[in-house]
Amino acid sequence: MTSKQRAYLRGLASTLDPIFHVGKASVTPEVTEAVAEALEARELIKISVLNNCADDPKEIAQTISERTRSQVVQVIGKKIVLYKPAKEKEKQKIILPNK
Repeated sequence: MTSKQRAYLRGLASTLDPIFHVGKASVTPEVTEAVAEALEARELIKISVLNNCADDPKEIAQTISERTRSQVVQVIGKKIVLYKPAKEKEKQKIILPNK
C-alpha cells in the first residue's frame, strides 16, 4: 500500500466511529473472528483500545492484522484503523487511488 492510498484511507476513517473495543482480555479468538467478519462487510473499520487493556495498541493492531490478513492503516493513541479489500471485485466499496 502506498502512502497516497494510506492517506486516502485515513481520510475515510476520520469520520468512522469505533465498532470494536479491546479491553483487559486483549485480543481473544472471538474478537479476531468478529473483526474479520466486519472487515469482510465494511472493508475499513476503527477499533478502540480501552484504558484497562495493558497491551500496546501497536502490538494489538499488528496481531489483529496478521490474524485477519488485513492492513494497518494507522494507530493513533488508542485508536486502530484496519483495511481489507473485499474478496470479490464487484463487492468492493472502497476504490483506492492508483499507485
